Amino acid sequence: MRVGILGGSFDPIHNAHLIIAQLARESLGLDVVRLMVAAQQPHKPAGHGATAEQRAEMVELAVAGLPGLVADWRELRRSGPSYTVDTLRALHEETPDTEFTLLLGADTASHFAEWREPEAIRALARVVVFRRGGAAVPAGFSAEVAVPALELSSTAIRTRAAAGLSLVGWVPDRVADYISRFGLYVSHGE
Repeated sequence: MRVGILGGSFDPIHNAHLIIAQLARESLGLDVVRLMVAAQQPHKPAGHGATAEQRAEMVELAVAGLPGLVADWRELRRSGPSYTVDTLRALHEETPDTEFTLLLGADTASHFAEWREPEAIRALARVVVFRRGGAAVPAGFSAEVAVPALELSSTAIRTRAAAGLSLVGWVPDRVADYISRFGLYVSHGE
């Protein structure tokens, strides 16, 4: 079995995340791509977005009906920061015969050397970089997946939601409905 891992805060998940996961699955011959929802990312400050459970629920809604894409809650069940090396070790213990591919954006890959045990990560998984738009692939990464220039970001989506603007085309309809239903990203006079 060949499994891709696309981790992130997904606050919220958007259509570019899904396109990247699908392109990686197709171009790398992966059986499945697990969208790994980070509980607490060690390299990102805590914000005022959705809760970890809400983010995972949005990922579940986004991948529903998309073959080969699954939401993975495992990092939410662990306390403390979400370190990729710990996740990969746990995955290897569960399914030792699985070949794992870690999918990173070029922006994230440029800081890979600062991650906990980067060489252990490389030993546990093939690390593949996807290039967004004209972003350069950092030195030390040979494989890449080219993706179209997608001007979508979770930050822009949170801003749009806070302003009461439409999210059509930015996120799957089920995710937009969820954001609206729970009033996510809307300032409540805090």
